[in-house]
Amino acid sequence: MKMTLRWFGSKYDTVTLKQIRQIPGCVGVITTLYDTKPGEVWTREKIRAMKEEVEAEGLELSGIESVNIHDDIKIGLSSREQYIENYIETLENLGKEGIDLVCYNFMPVFDWTRTELAKERPDGSTVLSYDQEIIDKIDPAKMFEEMDANSNGFVMPGWEPERLARVKELFEMYKNVDEEKLFQNLVYFLNAIMPTCEKYGIKMAIHMDDPAWSVFNLPRIISNKENIQRLLDEVPSVNNGLTLCTGSLGSNPENDIPDMIRRFKGRIHFGHMRNIIHLAPGKFDEAAHLSSDGSLDMYEIMKAFYDIGMDGPIRPDHGRMIWGEKAMPGYGLYDRALGAAYLNGLWEAIEKSNK
Repeated sequence: MKMTLRWFGSKYDTVTLKQIRQIPGCVGVITTLYDTKPGEVWTREKIRAMKEEVEAEGLELSGIESVNIHDDIKIGLSSREQYIENYIETLENLGKEGIDLVCYNFMPVFDWTRTELAKERPDGSTVLSYDQEIIDKIDPAKMFEEMDANSNGFVMPGWEPERLARVKELFEMYKNVDEEKLFQNLVYFLNAIMPTCEKYGIKMAIHMDDPAWSVFNLPRIISNKENIQRLLDEVPSVNNGLTLCTGSLGSNPENDIPDMIRRFKGRIHFGHMRNIIHLAPGKFDEAAHLSSDGSLDMYEIMKAFYDIGMDGPIRPDHGRMIWGEKAMPGYGLYDRALGAAYLNGLWEAIEKSNK
């Protein structure tokens, strides 16, 4: 297991590479070219500059999160062929620069959804929160305005203004895309890019749907053991794998995360470690990584990763906002650093108990 932290680049992140390097046991970052648009080709020059910036601070560029997928691919329009070609060219450029992990998602319109970005907890910290009852009353077209107003002035991944200015148009474009069509469009995309991934050893790691059910009647296809297994069976190349996100899967209490980790041994390329607390069906708050602070047993989850011989990157996912820090919601330094230290402590204890 390699402990990493997500980093959005020096132009966009309040957290610096110097700070990340000081987190004990953190060896690398998961990053992206945050100023590129879905469908745009990433040049070798930009990729190399990004990698060199990270390595100059003594860290490893452990993977990309994300090379976003154009909506025409998800919808299955004829124009997808050009965007798939662009994606393949980006993968080639990443491979030539020695980058071998790409986390991505295949969610329509919204990459992830929350109803509050700074819900205050009894200890004064704030967290991301979700309440289906609130979602059911919200006009999706106004969702971005509400999120943007509470983002502390940051552009959040998956909620870029130029994309979400087209929310009404996007909903219209997806109106005839059901779960089966979305799934087949994902398979089509993966079959098209797998030869390039296999040539360069690039592991494509799909992120779970967040939350793990339909929002605004949009299809969700990567949300439980059965549909994840179906995707792995449909595209059996080991390069087609998972970003196993405990918070996304954990939003549905019926998902047995340790069991799923063991089930998908050999196909989990990346781990997102996040704790949440279930408040009611369809209602949850994010929590500190400590097991007792939420509803997920982080020890059992880390033990499952250990048991399958996980040797890829893991990162603490969204943290609380604590100690007066002002940062992108979920992506401050302090609580994620605590999370990394806690997860490393669990791993050390599990490792030593197995010797």
